[in-house]
Amino acid sequence: MIRLNNATLDEAAIKALSKDHKDWVYNALDCCVTYEIKDVLTAEIDATSRATYEFSKSLQAPVLEMTLRGTKIDKHKLSTVLSEYNSEIKLIESNLLRIVKEGVGIEKFNWRSVADVKFLFYEVMGYKPVLKRNAQSRMVPTVDRKAIEKLSQYFFAEPICRHLLLLREHIKKVQFLNTKLDPDERIRTQINIAGTNTGRFASSMSEFGTGTNIQNVDRKLRSVFIPDDGMKFCNIDLEQADARNVGAICWNLFVDSHGSSFAGSYLNAVESGDLHTFVTRMVWPDLAWSDDPIHNRAVADQIFYRDMSYRDIAKRLGHGTNYQGTPRTMAAHAKVQISLIENFQQKYFGAFPVIKEWHKWVKRQLANEYQITTLLGRRRYFFGRPEEATTIREAVAYEPQSMTADFINQGMLRLWRLNKVQFLNQVHDSILFQFPVLEEETIIPLALATVQSTIILKQNRSFTMPGDAKVGWNWGDYNKKKPEENPNGLRGWKRGETIPYKPEPAPKRLSLREALCGN
Repeated sequence: MIRLNNATLDEAAIKALSKDHKDWVYNALDCCVTYEIKDVLTAEIDATSRATYEFSKSLQAPVLEMTLRGTKIDKHKLSTVLSEYNSEIKLIESNLLRIVKEGVGIEKFNWRSVADVKFLFYEVMGYKPVLKRNAQSRMVPTVDRKAIEKLSQYFFAEPICRHLLLLREHIKKVQFLNTKLDPDERIRTQINIAGTNTGRFASSMSEFGTGTNIQNVDRKLRSVFIPDDGMKFCNIDLEQADARNVGAICWNLFVDSHGSSFAGSYLNAVESGDLHTFVTRMVWPDLAWSDDPIHNRAVADQIFYRDMSYRDIAKRLGHGTNYQGTPRTMAAHAKVQISLIENFQQKYFGAFPVIKEWHKWVKRQLANEYQITTLLGRRRYFFGRPEEATTIREAVAYEPQSMTADFINQGMLRLWRLNKVQFLNQVHDSILFQFPVLEEETIIPLALATVQSTIILKQNRSFTMPGDAKVGWNWGDYNKKKPEENPNGLRGWKRGETIPYKPEPAPKRLSLREALCGN
């Protein structure tokens, strides 16, 4: 029962209202109930939560601007890419059906059907079912991505699994490419400032049923996003943000009790140069390393698995170890042997003992305080059991990830207030904006300086979170080794170097071997 203007509305009365009147009641309730709880919630806000609240409110203006502006889509490029993926899906599907028919003996097989895939692996081929807990908390057979990756370890299942994984990846890309655009051929997304516990933004379909989450768009699909006429893209990415934050956290926690050499072991490594190449040398010491940093970076950038380099894998192992990843789980994700991860973590903790001490501190903090407040002042309470591994891992990852989100959003807000560029998107640790082409030499240095953040740690140590700028004529990446793939993609900005727009050649179609193996 609802009371409005001294008039009472029961359920029957509401049903009898016209659609317009129902909308009025709905919106009025939104306003009234929100107003009623305002005073109750205000009394609960202390100085820490007030600062987070005010910062979140200040982000509404740039977020609303991004939401309203949207990003232009190259319809011709989108159509071309979509046609290529559909052709590849038909080819991969044809090969998969032939393998299943001639190799396993199943005449009719629908790879999109979960039941058919389960029947193939667990009934016909007789593999032990991979189990997963369902919504009713029962362990049941599954054929999700993790299960297919696990099944690919079997010799006869491996080619089938490769085809299935590739088909599923392609279908996701096709679904994105089929996203409904607005009439002006722009894609818009609804951004939720308070959509996560870390301070990261969340995005979804717009209020008008168009667009989608464009924060997690596959990098290979970003080339369909283009700037407006007379404008050019710039993407500023925080450099090794999570890793730097871990170093800063460890310094502030242990410099007084353990000394600067212990507390700074990881932070010094991050700030001294290329951390991920250093970690690569720890994992694969037998590669052709030398004393030349440029040569070593080239060694680390060699392809290891599909389109991932040794350095990409080492980066994942370092992050995974920082966040308490287990050897078994990390081996599955990185596509390497468990023994390699175990050996890596032994060396990693030996080089950076402060990481383990930080893990222990987080565990004690959960048990005693049930909350963590970041170096930037964002507090989060944890309601899971403090002794459970999942809660501890979540708490370990919280502070560095939250700091990354706040650093990029603080920089974005400062830059937005200068009113020099037009923001288009924020992706966790980076921002995308467009600027007038003729102002590149003044805009980019200004943007880099504005986005960069510096805070003071214990013992008056200065900690800077720098950014790296890339510019281009679409949101995709420029590949130095294969420049013909996306000649107008984002490439590292250099003062005095202006890259003109280049007409794109006809795209090269991948062979099935290249699609499946990445080489």
